Amino acid sequence: MGKATGFIEIRRRDRDYVAVADRLKNYNEFIVPLENEATRDQAARCMDCGIPFCHNGCPVNNIIPEWNDLVYNDRWREALDVLHSTNNFPEFTGRLCPAPCEEACTLNLDDEPVTIKTIECAIVDRGWQEGWIEPQVPAHRSGKRVAVIGSGPAGLACAQQLARTGHRVTVFEKNRRMGGLLRYGIPDFKMEANKVDRRIAQMQAEGIRFRPNSHIGVNVPVDGLLQDYDAIVLACGSEQPRDLEVPGREASGVHFAMDFLTQQNRRVGGEAFIRDEILATGKHVIVVGGGDTGADCVGTSNRQGAASVTQLEIMPRPPERENKLLTWPDWPLKLRTSTSHHEGCERDWSVATRSIKSEWKQDENGQSRMFEIEGSEFTIEADLILLAMGFVHPVQEGLLTELGLEFDQRGNVLASEADYQTSIDKVFACGDARRGQSLVVWAIREGRQAARSVDRFLMGQTELPR
Repeated sequence: MGKATGFIEIRRRDRDYVAVADRLKNYNEFIVPLENEATRDQAARCMDCGIPFCHNGCPVNNIIPEWNDLVYNDRWREALDVLHSTNNFPEFTGRLCPAPCEEACTLNLDDEPVTIKTIECAIVDRGWQEGWIEPQVPAHRSGKRVAVIGSGPAGLACAQQLARTGHRVTVFEKNRRMGGLLRYGIPDFKMEANKVDRRIAQMQAEGIRFRPNSHIGVNVPVDGLLQDYDAIVLACGSEQPRDLEVPGREASGVHFAMDFLTQQNRRVGGEAFIRDEILATGKHVIVVGGGDTGADCVGTSNRQGAASVTQLEIMPRPPERENKLLTWPDWPLKLRTSTSHHEGCERDWSVATRSIKSEWKQDENGQSRMFEIEGSEFTIEADLILLAMGFVHPVQEGLLTELGLEFDQRGNVLASEADYQTSIDKVFACGDARRGQSLVVWAIREGRQAARSVDRFLMGQTELPR
């Protein structure tokens, strides 16, 4: 704790944004970072709260008070070391994570939590600017070979941890470039792809081999991996989208959100794509689904010049503020408005997938159920409908079924959080493929923990952190 009275003397101040009219002209990141001195002041607000609930709020267990103290004392490089000790890619979480750590912050009891996410991002961005982030090449090699399937945050975190402990790691990616949904699913205006590229370059220097255009079970045989590698890690994500089974679903203007988003990312990256173009330009767009993917569709549609954007959510409108005494330090249910919504969007709640307004009540068993309100039907003009209702489980056809893996009740790869081992010997699973659709920060956590289990499996013991 750098300044005992910092949380009293200094008000919360977060990063600013480029004006809406300017940022809609391109797909660049639009966050305006705080100056170093302002970031230092924000770090001074971290209080000696006895029990740092932010630790429990953070899935990777970031040591938040310590690096706040180091920033306040102008020891940025040491802060970077502490930050990297729990998180391989803080520039990803510093841009994409919804910051459950801030919801758990003691100062959030007064709605003034420490700007943890902003400070985290400032530390790692300065690390890149100063040249402090360098490859960490292991002194010794184990002679063991590991295949990691998928180059999203879980696969990259797992690969880097295993490589740094001396294993020969190859990462397979079905797409032309590495990064998984970090590159192809997250819009560039939230995180530009060059953030992924420089980490890939670092990891290559650490000895990791990357094989793009390698779709396991399609153009790379599954049997060959089982023969050639001592362990296999499935980090292939959860890409089976939830569909909308209603009359008219087959219409030409109805598409899955991820098809729409990945096309735009490929345009920005100068990549060609095979499917017919999906563009919102001049169209009335409806986004079905109120989560992060839906918000990304809103921001992308506005940048493409949509005539209007309407987002529909099946759940009721959440409260503006949570009841702190009931929810803190846990993640609360409350209304969350993203930067994409500020750029232009009509939002409607309690709208069923048949465009029928509904209300939620408790049935005779005390369970919340949706009841249709008679006579509440309405129509909305639309030229393009984007389905952003989440993902049900990983794509099972191909790799997973060829391996003969067992699945859990939700269709995810069955593997315990204790050891991440699947039902097949020497095959592990982590990230969304194992836990279902989740956050970037959870993927990094799972990749790190899976690496520890793989290392122990290969060597009989491990020094990798859990």
